[in-house]
Amino acid sequence: MEKVIITAAITGSRIMRDAAPHIPITPEEIIQSALEAWRAGAAIVHIHVRDPKTGLGCQDLHRFRQVVEALRKETDLILSLTTSGIPGRNLPAEERLCPVTLKPELASFDAGSINLGGAVFINDPAFLDQAAGIMKQAGVKPEIEIFDLGMLITALRMHDEGKLDDPLHFQFVLGPPWGAPATPKSFLHLHDHLPPGATWSTIGIGRGFLPMAMMALIMGGHIRVGMEDNIYLDKGVMAKTNAELVERVVRIIEAYGRPIASPSEARLLLGLKK
Repeated sequence: MEKVIITAAITGSRIMRDAAPHIPITPEEIIQSALEAWRAGAAIVHIHVRDPKTGLGCQDLHRFRQVVEALRKETDLILSLTTSGIPGRNLPAEERLCPVTLKPELASFDAGSINLGGAVFINDPAFLDQAAGIMKQAGVKPEIEIFDLGMLITALRMHDEGKLDDPLHFQFVLGPPWGAPATPKSFLHLHDHLPPGATWSTIGIGRGFLPMAMMALIMGGHIRVGMEDNIYLDKGVMAKTNAELVERVVRIIEAYGRPIASPSEARLLLGLKK
């Protein structure tokens, strides 16, 4: 069986301490949480940074550099840096794409616009072309985030136009209030459109975490967990660390019998060049 890559999404940009008392906010907290997730079995960490004064996500290059340098020094993690900023606030493209200058191995690539957080998260064709070009020039692999079928079709069109290179890597985001639901039927519909040779991972938002993790496990995909997507360890039990969420899915994967990929093994599976 192919090994499972676990991604830990450390903090996101919107969930505040009133809803999740333990969510990492400062660079130091984000670094510590990523270290714990790595030790628990994560091969990839998906990184947002936040403004410590407001607690909201920001695209501050200094804070990204602080996190990236610490994790590169202390771990062999694959780093996936966000280019979304705060979805719905639609920061300028240059600000959103500034983390790519740090040359992470992965960067998020939201493949279309969608209603999120009570507003429109805009990823228009001009932005997508710009993001794809900058990532290609920097040698950064796009982690293509898919919230609905239209985004997948957009990514396939861009691949046909030479803007996205093989092997494509997709991150299915299922269960947000305005996107595709976190159900097996919804996921299978998306999966049917995957091109040959692509790799993929699933995200289940909130209560969708476990069903989507199970779909990935049995269908040969990879799994993302973390407090950006789900703040509960179990029904009514709030997670205190990202490592707890990683440890839970590690137990499930081991019980199923698929091996868990180390960061070096994940690089081979994703076609990365460190």
